[in-house]
Amino acid sequence: MTILGFTSDLKGLRLIAALATCFELAGCAGVPDPAFAQQRGLKCVDDSNVCISQRKMVFDSYMADKSRAWIKQPAGPHEYASGVRLMAYSKMRKDLSCEQLAHAKEEADRGPASLSGGSYVGLTTAQVARGAMLAREVSRELANEMARRCR
Repeated sequence: MTILGFTSDLKGLRLIAALATCFELAGCAGVPDPAFAQQRGLKCVDDSNVCISQRKMVFDSYMADKSRAWIKQPAGPHEYASGVRLMAYSKMRKDLSCEQLAHAKEEADRGPASLSGGSYVGLTTAQVARGAMLAREVSRELANEMARRCR
């Protein structure tokens, strides 16, 4: 038997029960805190469908944020490993002010050191390496954009 696209095996039933619980809690709790959802998305670094969708949700919210308030928020090892902030900087680099570019470049420059400092509990070696590599690449892109526009 199939329920909402899931077969009625034990795993599917557990998923349905978990979803039902989430819907019930969401109904009682009102509107979820967007900051909490962003934090969860920035800390979710594996390649599961859940993490990918959470990271996409945060990325989309960054792209839609006209105030760009997220730029001034601090980033830690998990944020570098998720790549969301770095990808957002890369995507919007042509639209950032020189001040925002400088801040973004400083953040990207801190990435490899943040990831190598041992404060990355829960991250795999591959996640740390990918985050550091992305940080270095985005730092170069931002430096090129700054050299082109900011004197």
